[in-house]
Amino acid sequence: MRGWQIGCRMSTAVAPPRTFVKPVSTLPGRRFDHIFFSSTALLMLATVFVGFGPSYYLAGIFKAPLPSTIIHIHGAVFSSWILLLVTQTSLVATHRVDIHKKLGIAAFLLACSMVVIGVMAATDRLARGTAPGNFDPYFFYIIPLTDMLIFGTLIAFAFRLRFDSAAHKRLIYIANTALLIAAFARWPWHIIHRNAPRAAIATYAFLLLLLAYDLWCTRKVHRATVWGCAFLILVQQIRIPIGKTAAWHSLAMWIQQIAR
Repeated sequence: MRGWQIGCRMSTAVAPPRTFVKPVSTLPGRRFDHIFFSSTALLMLATVFVGFGPSYYLAGIFKAPLPSTIIHIHGAVFSSWILLLVTQTSLVATHRVDIHKKLGIAAFLLACSMVVIGVMAATDRLARGTAPGNFDPYFFYIIPLTDMLIFGTLIAFAFRLRFDSAAHKRLIYIANTALLIAAFARWPWHIIHRNAPRAAIATYAFLLLLLAYDLWCTRKVHRATVWGCAFLILVQQIRIPIGKTAAWHSLAMWIQQIAR
C-alpha cells in the first residue's frame, strides 16, 4: 500500500517548466538607418552639384546668368532644401533628434514654398517659350508641374506620419528623388543630357537603393517604400501621354497667354 502511494506521488510529480528561448534575429533591422539615409542624402547633394555646378554653383550662384528673378529664387530655395536634407539626416545620425524635430516644422514650411516656387518657375519658362533639348514647351510644362505634385504629396504624407520614423524617412527620401530629374538631365552623359524622361528613369537608381536596403534589413519592402515608389513611377509615366494630348496643349497655351 505504501509503495503504491509512493508510486502515485512519483507519477503525479510536476515536470519543471521548459524555458523557451526566443531565437535572436540575424537581420540588421533598423540599426543602419542613420548610415543609409545620411549617406544617400550626401549622394543626392553630389548629384545636384554635378548637374548644376557648371551653370549655377560654379558660376557664382546669384551671379549666374539665369533668365529671370524667379529662377534665381527657385535655385536658392531648392539648394537650401538639399542642404537642409543633409543637415536633418546628419542630426538623426548623431542622435540629435531634438534639434531634428525643431527644424522639422521649418523644413515643412520650406517644402510648401518649394511647391509654389516650382510651379512659378515652370510657368515662367513656359511664358518664355523654352524647353530643354528638342522638346515642345507645351509638352514639357507637365514635367515640372507633376514633379511638384509628387514632391508635395509625399511631403504631406511624410509630415502626417512624422511620428512613424520608418515611414517618414522613406517618404522624404522618395520625395527628394522626384527633385533629381533636373540635376540628372544636366549631367554630361549624352543618353540623359537635356532629356527629362530619360533623366527620370536615371533617378530610379535611388529607388532601387532603397528597395535593396529594405530587403537587406528586414527581408521585406516597407509599405511606405512600396506606395511611395508606386506613386512616383505612376505619375511620371502617365504624364508623358497626357502631355502629348491636344487638351493639355490647349491648357498650356492658355496658361502661357496669361503668364505673358
